Amino acid sequence: MHNRHVREYSTPLPVDLPAAADLTGNLTDDVVHNAAEAPDTVVLSQRVVASGEEPAWHDVSATEFLAQVRGVAKGLVAAGVEPGDRVALVSRTRWEWTLLDYAIWFAGAATVPVYETSSAEQVEWILRDSGATAVVAETAEHLARISSVRAGLDELHHVWAIDSDSGHGALEVLTRLGADVADDELERRRTSAGPDSLATLIYTSGTTGRPKGCMLTHGNFLAEIGAAVHELDALFAPGEDGEQPSTLLFLPLAHVFARIIQIGAIRSRVRLGHSSDIRSLVPTLQEFRPTFVLAVPRVFEKVFNTASQRATADGRGKVFDRAAETAIAWSRGIDGPKGRPSLAVRGRHAVFDRLVYDKLREALGGRCTYAVSGGAPLGERLGHFYRGIGLVVLEGYGLTETTAAVTVNLPEAQRIGSVGRPLPGTAVRVADDGELLFRGGQVFAGYWRDEAATSETLEDDGWFHTGDVGEVDDEGFVRITGRKKEIIVTAGGKNVAPTVLEDRLRAHSLVSQALVVGDRQPFIAALVTLDAEALPLWAEAHGKGGRRGASPADLATDPDLVAEIQQAVDDANAAVSKAESIRKFRVLTSDWTEEDGQLTPSLKLRRNVVMRECKDEIAALYL
Repeated sequence: MHNRHVREYSTPLPVDLPAAADLTGNLTDDVVHNAAEAPDTVVLSQRVVASGEEPAWHDVSATEFLAQVRGVAKGLVAAGVEPGDRVALVSRTRWEWTLLDYAIWFAGAATVPVYETSSAEQVEWILRDSGATAVVAETAEHLARISSVRAGLDELHHVWAIDSDSGHGALEVLTRLGADVADDELERRRTSAGPDSLATLIYTSGTTGRPKGCMLTHGNFLAEIGAAVHELDALFAPGEDGEQPSTLLFLPLAHVFARIIQIGAIRSRVRLGHSSDIRSLVPTLQEFRPTFVLAVPRVFEKVFNTASQRATADGRGKVFDRAAETAIAWSRGIDGPKGRPSLAVRGRHAVFDRLVYDKLREALGGRCTYAVSGGAPLGERLGHFYRGIGLVVLEGYGLTETTAAVTVNLPEAQRIGSVGRPLPGTAVRVADDGELLFRGGQVFAGYWRDEAATSETLEDDGWFHTGDVGEVDDEGFVRITGRKKEIIVTAGGKNVAPTVLEDRLRAHSLVSQALVVGDRQPFIAALVTLDAEALPLWAEAHGKGGRRGASPADLATDPDLVAEIQQAVDDANAAVSKAESIRKFRVLTSDWTEEDGQLTPSLKLRRNVVMRECKDEIAALYL
């Protein structure tokens, strides 16, 4: 093990990558180059569902995509959208999102993504603060939300809907509107933006206060994507057999994580598909058959937990558990002193590959060999499990303010449990209080119209304060150990990072969310919510009234269930010292959700909201 920690580490740029100061052009160049260099290459696949027919994927070539983007961009120009204007986009992840994003850039404007789950109050704040002159919304419901707050939005002149009751959606209306705009006028608009021009304003969902607009330039994206695509060529480049890589986006494109994969896919001519229906994600993955995916840890946890629960319900629980332990042992063996698993583990692994792992790989479409995970820590056990079944999950780390990843594990340089090393051209520094600071071409230009907030996090020499606490080993691998502001200090003066414990708790199939508490208290405790999907299978297996009668409210105090959660607590406590361990916990009767405001759109816990709403339950832990 490498235990020596360093204070600063930087990864040099390869000779074939330009430094941030040498970048030219903007993000639209990729669309133009694709059509010129590979006109017939499929760059997008659009899922079409005709009435009475099976869903089908309709391929869109580089030439077709350029024509579609130009048509919509001309409509924006005709409507009066000027270079530098902000155009908001309120929609789930769908192919029109990508098309509109590039069309807005072609018109010389900047995109302001808005989560489609945002409340009217949040929509009003973002539209007003950004000074958006136009907005494209997805549905009539989104239009109603915008209409309800439009009175005070003096700068908002246009509202279009992707799905229109009249049958004439935004793309059709804009394309028709722009029919008379000259090609050279559009080209002048398209090339007006340079690396320093604003590409997007992404409002941080934030766990406290009003969202702040992160100003990301074309240069930020170009620096990020240049380094990421170069380092992750195993994902973005054609396979050994010349097979075109492909990915299915199902995370919100309003989040920078999905956005950077969209841009990387367009640049690298990766076949890009979209889906927003998480409930039917597995069948959609099986239709699309991606070669790589990106997801947040909760998705990887759910896939594992669902497979485990189904195996238990079918009487194959012990086989699955042995298969899982074998996959983990096989992966740990790769990192061991011999660099490969023992003969016995390899033998068991070969058997389980046919019996169990093959079915799990088929759930992702059968061709997926890599996944990228971010947004929260994945946990070592899951990382080893997935690598052991043949899906290498590359964990990375970044924020909206860093245009997604500043560090990432690579296929040839992976340390499970870490978030990888800094991308080329990026440096990391550990401050005296343990906070991680980063500097590189992908670090944002600052917060929109908020100099005070910008100066708090961004130093004059380019170092960005992440607010996360971590460490860097002597080979440059970064580990995140907690949030600076979320560190709990017990009455005994012990500093405790709650995320380590919470991540371990959530790894249990019955646990949906967890909140670790104990600030200025004599010991650490936790609130736990139950996974409503996993609970009925567990209840049926344990004779608790069958699948229909098992709800969190029914089972929160059931002794067998409490004992099961105690096992999850014991497992979490194994990761920390005795002083940091959870002494008491309480199972709640309802879950925390994004809709109810306890989770951010990227499924992070809004700690201050939960602490306020559950103050009585927390107080009861210390009675």
